[in-house]
Amino acid sequence: MPNSIRTTSNTQTTTNHTPATFKAGDSVLWAAVGNDTYKLQSSSNKRSKRLVIRHANIEYSFDTDGRSNPDDDLPSLFHDTPANRQAIATLYSGSHTSQRKVIDTTEADDDEVILISAFDLRDIACDIESAATVIGDIGKLLGLIHYEKIDTNTAISMARLTHDTAETWTNLLQTQLDSINDTLAMTRYGREGSQ
Repeated sequence: MPNSIRTTSNTQTTTNHTPATFKAGDSVLWAAVGNDTYKLQSSSNKRSKRLVIRHANIEYSFDTDGRSNPDDDLPSLFHDTPANRQAIATLYSGSHTSQRKVIDTTEADDDEVILISAFDLRDIACDIESAATVIGDIGKLLGLIHYEKIDTNTAISMARLTHDTAETWTNLLQTQLDSINDTLAMTRYGREGSQ
């Protein structure tokens, strides 16, 4: 029986497994969102040690290890280094823009445009549709009261419920309007409206 050749290979390499740590003021990359650079800021809550990034008018918070949640397996943030920028740019090269479908409803003379996601536009449309339904219902109720189709006690109860519903929808629509106005404030239309 021939002798068998026994080979062993030691492919173990030593790598640094020290997790990255972050502090306020660090420039970081957030690969889940894109390949832009963000500046970490201290939380406005003085008792919190979390760090925040402001993106699209929303504050997102992270631990000093770059995780957005302690249960996350991997960090969400990376230090802004040439190597990390290159790695993240590779993720987004071509694939991000080619998968995005842009529906342009602008006119030829529009010189300032806001891109809004279909999800956000659908959210606005749902709020408007629901508010229109509530306003229609209020009109029907007022018609019933006017033509004395319901008794006084029922009218009082319905008016109370209608008032609460109208207040709720006023608050919801005001929140939506504030969000739209925040976006418009970045345009010349927002600046013109504020003068």
